Order: sequence, then structure tokens, then C-alpha cells
Amino acid sequence: MAASPPPPGLLHIGELARRTGRSVHTIRWYEQQRLIPGVRRDGGGRRIYREQHVMWLDLLDRLRKSGMSIKQMREYATLVKRGESTLLQRREMLRKHRERVDTLIAELQASRAVIDGKLDFYARWLRDGKQPAPV
Repeated sequence: MAASPPPPGLLHIGELARRTGRSVHTIRWYEQQRLIPGVRRDGGGRRIYREQHVMWLDLLDRLRKSGMSIKQMREYATLVKRGESTLLQRREMLRKHRERVDTLIAELQASRAVIDGKLDFYARWLRDGKQPAPV
């Protein structure tokens, strides 16, 4: 017997996976890591998600790609679960993370400049047929 669809505005895990581009396995792992607040279960024990979970998983992805550790993400999710009383803590946590991201961006831009210089070096060498003087 096929599972009945969730009520309007709610999603089962397969639909959440499809909408976010993540596997069901990944979403379950996130839950095991206590990274997804507000997950409920229906009468049949199936996980029920809201539209906010689509945006939440995108946020988690961006935090992870920008270098936030799973431990820090778990701390952030815990603060979210605790509600409005943690707004200042959450804002400060994200502000500090943004500072780290800004530092990383600056370091990456400096690295790119060095790589660009080396690419130019090789382009001149190939164009002129001789090794250019180092810059």
C-alpha cells in the first residue's frame, strides 16, 4: 500500500530530498546529527517537513561549504530549537562565521592573483619562445 501524501504545505522525506538535491540518506544523517530542527512525524511514523526545511537545508549547505564545522552547525541548530531567546547568540555566531568567510575570500583572492601571475608567465614564455624574467 502506497503512503498517503502529506497535508498541503508539508513534505515527506523523498520530496524534501528531490527539492533540495540531497539524498534521503543525507537528510537522515543530518537529523541524526541534530542539524534539522522542527521535524515531526505523522500518524504512520513518517517524517514530515515544512517548506522552511527546504531553505534550512540550503543554509546548512552554504554554512558547510563556507567552512563551518558540523559541531558549529549543531550548536547553531540547537540555538534555533531554543527559540527567540537565542536571537542575539545566533546573530553573533553568524557574524563571526562571516568574518572567517571574509578572511577566506581575501586569502583565495590573493592565491588567485599569484596563480594569474604564473599563468601570465607561461603565456609570455609560450608566446615568445623563451623563459621570461621572473616578476
